[in-house]
Amino acid sequence: MRPRHILLAVVVIVIWGVNFVVIDVALRDVPPLLLAALRFALTAVPAIVFVRRPPIACGWIIAVGIFLGVGNFGLLFLGIHLGMPAGLSSLVLQSQAMFTMLLGALLLRERVGRRHVAGTAIATGGLVLVAAGSGGSVPLGPFLLVVAAAIGWAASNICTRVSGAPAGIGLLVWSSVVPPLPLAALSYLVEGRDAVVGALTSFEPRAVLALAYLVGLSTLVGFGAWNTLLRHYPAGLVAPYSLAVPIVGMTAAWVWLGERPGLTDLVGAVVVLAGLALVLERPRSERTVSSSVDHEGVPAS
Repeated sequence: MRPRHILLAVVVIVIWGVNFVVIDVALRDVPPLLLAALRFALTAVPAIVFVRRPPIACGWIIAVGIFLGVGNFGLLFLGIHLGMPAGLSSLVLQSQAMFTMLLGALLLRERVGRRHVAGTAIATGGLVLVAAGSGGSVPLGPFLLVVAAAIGWAASNICTRVSGAPAGIGLLVWSSVVPPLPLAALSYLVEGRDAVVGALTSFEPRAVLALAYLVGLSTLVGFGAWNTLLRHYPAGLVAPYSLAVPIVGMTAAWVWLGERPGLTDLVGAVVVLAGLALVLERPRSERTVSSSVDHEGVPAS
């Protein structure tokens, strides 16, 4: 990758890592499901006016919106709200790479090599270590909610892949139209009318700043920059950079939230990242082909 693109990848890593601290701060003033609804509503409006609808069936846009908005972010915010540490959430959520591979094998009959099986087993063992290390302070429920959020993200990845949507933020913006209504309805039913009305009528400045970060930096800038990298390089070359997100996330949570991971958490984190690195690693033949393509300056799709 060119130096400027490496720098762009580092910027995205920092934005997405700090994002988990921002979520924790926002949840102090806004209920989790309502926060997720606001995030996607503000992502869709007014961006939808300026971004062209991707040339795919509406069903895929709806599916991505449900899995990514409700399944991923709704469950992630709920898990953090109920007690899952922000730093550990940044780690557990990266298991989406493993779940994407598994769903691809089960639903799309994609080939799974021995390396992927080994990586999945190692990453799963790391998640078990994290769960065991956090057992004294984190209830199992919030941990499983974040795992389910990772599965939701993986499902949205599969839908995106099958839909054939072109790279860019078009699918992100248009699929963001879908989650606000179901999330708002769930918020009203689960979190209660008083909590919803109270949050909407008494926004604290920190909540406004947090939402601005979640929508502006984390979503539009972060995903926009990430998709730019994916337009220039193969996914297998870009995806491994996401493994650094939990490192930034856990460090940021340590500095700003005082979340000090225990020894078991740290060992589990290393094991998870090692397993995911195996899952994301490309065969040598693919690396050779993509390297020659990049050298010729032809953007990879």
